[in-house]
Amino acid sequence: MKGHATPLIIPVENQVRELDAKILLSCIAAERGFPVIMGSRGYIHYKMAAMPRGIYLAKSMRKLSNKMFRIIRLLGHEIIAWDEEALVHPPAEIYFPLRLSPVTVPMVSHLICWGQENADLFRQYPQLPLTTPIHVVGNPRGDMLRPELRGYFDDQVEMLQKQYGNFILVNTNFIDVNPFIPGLGLFLSGTKEGETQFGQAGKGMTLEFATGLRDHKLAILDDFLQMVPTLHQAFPDHTIVLRPHPSENHDIYNELATRFKKIKIDNSGNIIPWLLACKAMIHNGCTTGAEAYLLRVPAISYLTSFNKKYDYEWQGLPTKLSYQCFSFDELKLILGQILSGEKAAAGGEERKMLIDHYLTAQEGPLACERLVDVLMDSGYDQQAPLPSPALSRTIGWLKCNFRTTKKLLKTNRPGSKRQAYHDHRFPELTVADIERRVERFRKQLNRFDSIKVSVRSRHIFNISG
Repeated sequence: MKGHATPLIIPVENQVRELDAKILLSCIAAERGFPVIMGSRGYIHYKMAAMPRGIYLAKSMRKLSNKMFRIIRLLGHEIIAWDEEALVHPPAEIYFPLRLSPVTVPMVSHLICWGQENADLFRQYPQLPLTTPIHVVGNPRGDMLRPELRGYFDDQVEMLQKQYGNFILVNTNFIDVNPFIPGLGLFLSGTKEGETQFGQAGKGMTLEFATGLRDHKLAILDDFLQMVPTLHQAFPDHTIVLRPHPSENHDIYNELATRFKKIKIDNSGNIIPWLLACKAMIHNGCTTGAEAYLLRVPAISYLTSFNKKYDYEWQGLPTKLSYQCFSFDELKLILGQILSGEKAAAGGEERKMLIDHYLTAQEGPLACERLVDVLMDSGYDQQAPLPSPALSRTIGWLKCNFRTTKKLLKTNRPGSKRQAYHDHRFPELTVADIERRVERFRKQLNRFDSIKVSVRSRHIFNISG
């Protein structure tokens, strides 16, 4: 079987958020006979023309992927996809043009869902072919939150507690208005008076929704910039660690840290050990609110600039799974009760029913196991997808290499931040780095003794069983 199984191509865009979960998926797939190619999404795209025909596991289906999806299919690969951002999403009328494309979705052979809510959402999409299978199996990132994998992060938790002592974690997600690269935000700056040009985050939104979101996010950002120093003064026995979103500009936060001794800025590594190490976490509608709930870590959604449309209809899941505070005095009271031990993580039957609707595979077989079951049930363990016609493959090869050349020219252009942004989200890894993570999984799950890791090319690895 192993000699005929379809290669599984697993791209990683945001290393600190995705890598551990996708190594787990790679190990389970390799253990069951699938050759795995895993690495930087950008660098995998550069090399797609040289990849063996297989299954590309897409993490999104946005309009931005139209060209790459066409190339992947022309080269003879099949695409299995989920939406990495579907756990916390805006209303359907905004979500569909923002996160789905009538070009990409029909190219997908199988849709993978976080939970039943995600599946119900996909079924409402007008351009979804009726024949596309939808599988409610959970998500590999959800596996990393399960009790049997808590110990995977023990060393990191201990290191963070030694480094920062008792600390309160403040998580930000203001890429819409404070992006690492200006083009990533909701709007592009520097456009002519009277003109509006969307940035990457705004493409697909209506002007009204994007403008309202920008104004709301700017208000929340200002709230957080005022809240953090006040928090520092209110709880002097605790360090305040502010963890910016990986795609945010850190300058405004670094400036805070220069003025206050016990405010630290650090977004290194996966969020999970940070949550396990902190005394409490403060956010505003961030997915980390849901992650904290699943880890039983006290989380507070800070809602001084409250807007029902954005805070409940879009970011409602993590907010509703957390304690909700609408003023600093309320935040100070709830946080004080948490730090004194009077309050634990938010709970209750209503919250449990909510998370169960959104996330499958909280117990029983891992989401990664269920996903590999989908591959095997579909026959991918027996043979690769049928080759595309020779002309299609030639066109795909030409398009892929032209795209790669164009991208690399832009990346190497003087003044370009493209390579810096890639390295910010996907720092260099070695085989030893991957092997150490595999070993941690081996200890937790008592499996993966046969897993081998090797370099395929820069930022790309082979993982085999």
